[in-house]
Amino acid sequence: MTRITHISTWTRWFRGRFSTTVHVRCVKATTYWEEGVVGSGSGHAPSPWYLDPSNIASIQAQKSKPQTMNSSPPLTQTALNTTPPAIYGKAASIQAQATSREDSFDIMPQPETRPISQEQLVAEVKGQYAGLVMVEAKCIDVDNKQAALAAADTGATPPKLNNEQWQALIALHRTLLHEHHDFFLASQHPSASPALRRLASKYAMPARMWRHGIHSFLELLRHRLPASLDHMLAFIYLAYSMMALLYETVPAFEDTWIECLGDLGRYRMAIEDDNIIDREVWTGVARHWYSKASDKTPTTGRLYHHLAILARPNALQQLFYYSKSLCVAVPFTSARESILTLFEPVLNSDNVHGQFRLPPLDTAFVKAHGLLFTNRDMHKFEATVKDFLGLLDNQIGRVTRKFMEQGYHIAVANNVAMLSFASNDNILMKLISQSIKDGERPDVSMEGGILDVSSQSTAYFKNAQHLSNETTEIVLQRIGDPNVLPFIHITLVFIYFMSRRPGTMSFLQATFPWVALSTMLNTLLSSYSVPGRIEDDKFPSPEKDDTRPFPEDFAMRGLLWAEEYFPEEWFTKEKIDEEEKYHERPSMTAQRKERILWLACKICSLGSWIAYDGKRFFVTTNDQDLPSRASTFASATTASTPTGT
Repeated sequence: MTRITHISTWTRWFRGRFSTTVHVRCVKATTYWEEGVVGSGSGHAPSPWYLDPSNIASIQAQKSKPQTMNSSPPLTQTALNTTPPAIYGKAASIQAQATSREDSFDIMPQPETRPISQEQLVAEVKGQYAGLVMVEAKCIDVDNKQAALAAADTGATPPKLNNEQWQALIALHRTLLHEHHDFFLASQHPSASPALRRLASKYAMPARMWRHGIHSFLELLRHRLPASLDHMLAFIYLAYSMMALLYETVPAFEDTWIECLGDLGRYRMAIEDDNIIDREVWTGVARHWYSKASDKTPTTGRLYHHLAILARPNALQQLFYYSKSLCVAVPFTSARESILTLFEPVLNSDNVHGQFRLPPLDTAFVKAHGLLFTNRDMHKFEATVKDFLGLLDNQIGRVTRKFMEQGYHIAVANNVAMLSFASNDNILMKLISQSIKDGERPDVSMEGGILDVSSQSTAYFKNAQHLSNETTEIVLQRIGDPNVLPFIHITLVFIYFMSRRPGTMSFLQATFPWVALSTMLNTLLSSYSVPGRIEDDKFPSPEKDDTRPFPEDFAMRGLLWAEEYFPEEWFTKEKIDEEEKYHERPSMTAQRKERILWLACKICSLGSWIAYDGKRFFVTTNDQDLPSRASTFASATTASTPTGT
């Protein structure tokens, strides 16, 4: 604490003479060192790498020098005293007294700042890494031994640890976290060379920190709940603080820190059983970090899987996130198992009136998708779809604006279901994959090996298509209701994507409700005053500089069939708070109508399913081959009999 006292003394001595900047700098230095003392309970605190240790040596050298009295007046005194004494006589007298007082103190020059050399930095990083590896090895050894003991124990509960043992384990892992912190600050120092900066990535340091410093120990604590609850809470708070610090100080691995913060929030939420408010708070914390991470890497399905878990008990939102986690460029295949935790309670008739009770519409919709996904009890599918469709129109009228969100959740889930949750055996997925290989608009024949799919997959597609088209037909009948526009928007984005691949539209166009769509489009067109914009090839961005994505834009972002829809910088033009992303602005209704009409015009230009003559939309009958293709495929579907898994 000698150093702290010395800095504080400087602050008091020169408070009246030096600028506020120097004073604040001294106070900040004092605060940092005090925090370092408090945080060193484990015997190891993060080192302040942005402060050169050589500065401290230079200060001590200055202290050892003989100090002399500075009897000369300040350099500015002559200039200041040129003012006539008649005006500033009193001020001059006060200044003279102050100068007399200052002469009684020793003046210490500002410490010299010497940059750290590259050799010093390399040596420091090597030393930090050597110490880190030793602590890491100890953590791995301890965690593995504890896990082995738990696995070998045939009893109901793992072997218990006393308080001192838990404290020792926490201290060990805390030391490893501090070692990582020091390594990151040193290797990512502003003076570090590119090669030195790459070391953390080369040796997978962020992943090692999470795996050996946090996750393994959290799992050890979790398997010993409830006895380890207090220790688990303490360690979660410790790890969360460290990750938050790294998020602020080491931006090179920001994406990793964000996801780790979300994981820690989810752990904290999962172990909170007593206080529902705390549980909701930590659910919100985890959701915030996962959403932030998904904004940075929107094609990573793992993040949507985590958001699905946090969406409970909102079944529609859960199904939306699970569906999205499987239908992105980097799907999270484990979601195919996790989604069963949503389907099984609904499919199990014993729990219909139990703890898994959902609103009737949610129950029917989730059950329909559960039957599709599991391919089980398909004789119940038609009745379940009928129940859902019978409730849908009343639901839209009852919840009003809430259906804007429910609508795009339902639309995304239906579209992903038609892709068999991005299964490789799905008809549309095969055609999409082939179109990517052959080019943007391949000439794909309906016959050939590409359509060699199982009868089970064919039946799955037809059932999913039936659910989607019937849902769309009911929504399109709500003329003049702005709350259904997000659903229509997403549906047309899906059709627009498929219309650019003629092979896929061959399986969609026959049963899609084109007539109902044209009626809805003409209603929207009647109140639209700038028809030229919807016929333009350019994406219809707002004319004013108030560009902001719609809530359903964020919902579609990252999906395979929405990748080509948005302009390149559509989501980077404005920084939007997480809480405001899904807020509906009054101006969005008119913009959404324009976007829907623009999509309809683009679809018209790509095929003969629907047409636009500059005044209205109408259904064409030019495609003479459509009925035969539809009947051929339908007969093949009828002949197939779905089997159980």
